[in-house]
Amino acid sequence: MVTLLIGKKGTGKTKKLIERTSAAVAASSGNVVVIEKGAKLTYDVTHKARLIDTEQYNIFGYDMLYGFISGICAGNYDVTDIFVDSTFKIATEGVAGIEAFVTKLNELEKETDANITLLVSAGEEALPTGLSAVCEEI
Repeated sequence: MVTLLIGKKGTGKTKKLIERTSAAVAASSGNVVVIEKGAKLTYDVTHKARLIDTEQYNIFGYDMLYGFISGICAGNYDVTDIFVDSTFKIATEGVAGIEAFVTKLNELEKETDANITLLVSAGEEALPTGLSAVCEEI
């Protein structure tokens, strides 16, 4: 199941992502991918994880992000973990489309066995109630 790391800006979500990425790399026998907007994590994320900047590929919106993540999984069968930093900066639709996006990612996750974690700058009260089971507040 997709995990949403949620919290307001400045609560430590990115620090938690860096910690989880390091743990995933240590435990994984496959590949760990970190997707971000802008190249701000270059020196923070271990070089053993694949760091991808969505700005290089003109990725914006939930549909494009879903296609991008699907392509990563299709092109590399041994992806074990995918982390997406600043989800709302990549998908500017924000809260409006996140529930449908998470539903699609859950289906993809079942097919690929990849663990997907999204960082979302919002409190649980701002998100649809259908997502409360997958939220982890920082």
